[in-house]
Amino acid sequence: MTAGAAGPRVAPYDVARVRGEFPILAQRVHGQPLVYLDNAATTQKPRAVLDALRTYYETANANVHRGVHTLSERATAGFEGARQTVARFLHAAEPREIIFTRNATEGVNLVAQTFGRQRVGAGDEVLVTAMEHHSNIVPWQMLCESAGARLRVVPIDDEGALRMDELRRLIGPRTKIVAVSQLSNALGTINPVAEIIAIAHEAGAAVLVDGAQAAYHMPVDVQALDCDFYVCTGHKLYGPTGIGVLYGKAAHLEAMPPYQGGGDMIASVTFEKTTYNVIPAKFEAGTPNIAGAIGLAAGLDYMTAIGMDRIQAHEQELLEYGTAALAAVPGLRLIGTAPRKASILSFVIDGIHPHDIGTIVDREGVAIRTGHHCAQPVMERFGVPATARASLALYNTREDIDRLVASLHTVHEVFG
Repeated sequence: MTAGAAGPRVAPYDVARVRGEFPILAQRVHGQPLVYLDNAATTQKPRAVLDALRTYYETANANVHRGVHTLSERATAGFEGARQTVARFLHAAEPREIIFTRNATEGVNLVAQTFGRQRVGAGDEVLVTAMEHHSNIVPWQMLCESAGARLRVVPIDDEGALRMDELRRLIGPRTKIVAVSQLSNALGTINPVAEIIAIAHEAGAAVLVDGAQAAYHMPVDVQALDCDFYVCTGHKLYGPTGIGVLYGKAAHLEAMPPYQGGGDMIASVTFEKTTYNVIPAKFEAGTPNIAGAIGLAAGLDYMTAIGMDRIQAHEQELLEYGTAALAAVPGLRLIGTAPRKASILSFVIDGIHPHDIGTIVDREGVAIRTGHHCAQPVMERFGVPATARASLALYNTREDIDRLVASLHTVHEVFG
């Protein structure tokens, strides 16, 4: 299996120094140095993010936009500066195309309940893939049920790669929206989203890309992709929980109705009529997660300073090393072996439940995720109830992989 597409060689960074910038990685779990391999669920936070949060609360804590006093102006500058940082990170055309949400899930729901309700009617179709996270399935099911539309699913092959022949067959004149993950959280598959977007647009369909997994592993350019919407989440981008991002083309956002009503999304209110604010404020009702946005910006700046190409190359080398190392574990089978993949090592071991695997390796100080990973259709496709999943980040090392493999041998010893 080729773990991923090889790109031009880039200079490595000092991983030991980077690890020293993540305070949580210095702790011991059950007496063992922590090996954190649950990054697909959430990443750990560098000191730069922790300092940004502390500085905000100590020096600038106030509500944004409506205040004329100094603290409010500082908070507003930090919050809107964070929007500019996100726009640069995703290569959006302008900051007003960036909407702050609670997470990627809320971004998908926002699009489904606004743009989707405008675009999808009885007899229409929404297309998703068989590898989607539940967050990129359920909102579209809800939309289809209310609109009388049909949800169609692009299958995946035995390696976990998308069946592009089936995608081309399924997209047609009734297809109004295509929702696809850029990188599968359960399989690690990297989907050819630029090609998918071009095919969908030729058929007149709009495309939402779920970048919750991809955005912290590889460079993202929403203009080059030409996607209509892109969602990602702060807690995977080395930032805080409770903050997410929805990118949308300005023309779409301007035409979409508000998602929620309340403060800051209005221009004027009377009992007879409310007029709505311009984007992005139209979609940010109420007091936003100001600290979260500022912390997210610090996380993006941290990754940018290292270099997304260097992060991608480091993680790709680890994936290849980990793929080979896990192959030597008796009875282990990888779930997800697509030719283009990144960051995810999902596996099962014959005769041992993934939850038991996770419990035993935790006693060795190794943190992995076990379960269906909010991707139950993927589990069904591969005929397993759950998998164990080790997922990589910029601070992981070969030694982390070696510790995982050693802990899996302990699993075998326990189960004989």
